[in-house]
Amino acid sequence: MAKAKSAFVCTECGAEYRKWQGQCSSCQEWNTLSEVHLASARPGGGAAPGRSGYTGDLSREVIDLGNVDLSEVPRMSSTFAEFDRVLGGGLVPGSAVLLGGNPGAGKSTLLLQTACKLAQQRRILYVTGEESLSQVAMRAHRLQLPTSGLKMLAETSVETILAVSEREKPEILVIDSIQTMHLEDISSAPGGVAQVRESAAALTRFAKKTNTVLLLVGHVTKDGSLAGPKVLEHMIDASLLLEGGADSRFRTLRGQKNRFGAVNELGVFAMLEQGLKEVKNPSAIFLSRQEVQAPGSLVMVVWEGTRPILVEVQALVDESALGNPRRVAVGVDQNRLAMLLAVLNRHGGLFTGDQDVFLNVVGGVKVLETSADLAVLLAVVSSLQNRALPKELVVFGEVGLSGEIRPVPSGQERIAEAAKHGFLRAIVPRGNAPKQAPKGMEVIAVDKLSDALEAL
Repeated sequence: MAKAKSAFVCTECGAEYRKWQGQCSSCQEWNTLSEVHLASARPGGGAAPGRSGYTGDLSREVIDLGNVDLSEVPRMSSTFAEFDRVLGGGLVPGSAVLLGGNPGAGKSTLLLQTACKLAQQRRILYVTGEESLSQVAMRAHRLQLPTSGLKMLAETSVETILAVSEREKPEILVIDSIQTMHLEDISSAPGGVAQVRESAAALTRFAKKTNTVLLLVGHVTKDGSLAGPKVLEHMIDASLLLEGGADSRFRTLRGQKNRFGAVNELGVFAMLEQGLKEVKNPSAIFLSRQEVQAPGSLVMVVWEGTRPILVEVQALVDESALGNPRRVAVGVDQNRLAMLLAVLNRHGGLFTGDQDVFLNVVGGVKVLETSADLAVLLAVVSSLQNRALPKELVVFGEVGLSGEIRPVPSGQERIAEAAKHGFLRAIVPRGNAPKQAPKGMEVIAVDKLSDALEAL
């Protein structure tokens, strides 16, 4: 009897080792190696080995790249315009989409709403491994969704799911969730590295072979990253993350990987009693400001995927009672805030080394680009001087270490979006200044941080 082989795989980067060790040599993370049992080769399997040892099918036809069919890939609408935007235009047949998020973010709710609406015209199989069929039916009834036509299956065995899918031939297959699925040939428990990887691989192969849309629900770890092996993100075609705290009724759907569309595209939803409802104009909900402008509050224009969004940034600068002043940032990178404060001291002449600095992006939005640099600094200056900025002012621009204001992509579209929402003044990098400002709007172009401070 052949001896069972095993390997140790890092859950963070997917590196494999022959024996266990405390630290992964590839990603330098500790205690991330998990044992994976490898299937032994079948005795006597394979044909006579050639010089290279390859015994596969050699009848595949080689095609010149110039002769590849470039016809448009047909897409199916998810019935949510914001969901379609993040997907790049809709669901692509034969694609595998992974939807991750914290518990309670609304992953199952979003997919159940999508499945119930699409089931009126298409064949859909919804597989639940975490809830019973009665629980799913109760949620659909509470959300007032049409339940007729949606095929349901409560199962965690991948072999059974594939057999049922072969019989039902669905156009869309929903798996909730991939961490509960298991293969009989794998000896580890569901949710382990081997089970998640092999289960996702089997389901993805089925989706590619039958041209079925595969929607997978994935859990996330405490630091917000996707649970399971890192190789899982390489298997699928699109990785989406649904974000939103329990204290906020707004949810943001962000595309982290997409082979059929733009990356970092953002969709905004509102969690209501009837489930998730898409927000047509995200800038309007992020700009619910007070009538009396407070010091430290400023509106900036960030670029999310293919559209500009206006969000409010708030800064609070207060005298520190500690020897080491605090730097707290919510929605922006904390290290970048420390760097911007150093630039403000060196090139703006304003010292904050003895002050606590708190920064918050209103609405729970996470700003991942550098166009918020100038707005962050001007909000800090406003709070430090205890002087409110004009309510009709909007700011964007990247700040360099030498105090220069660098242009950012899509500057004209950002200015047009601000003008559409009634803003009358804009401080922008000189490289983004339009030849003709929008009607009724004053655009102030600046080259250095000192010029922006003078413009205030």
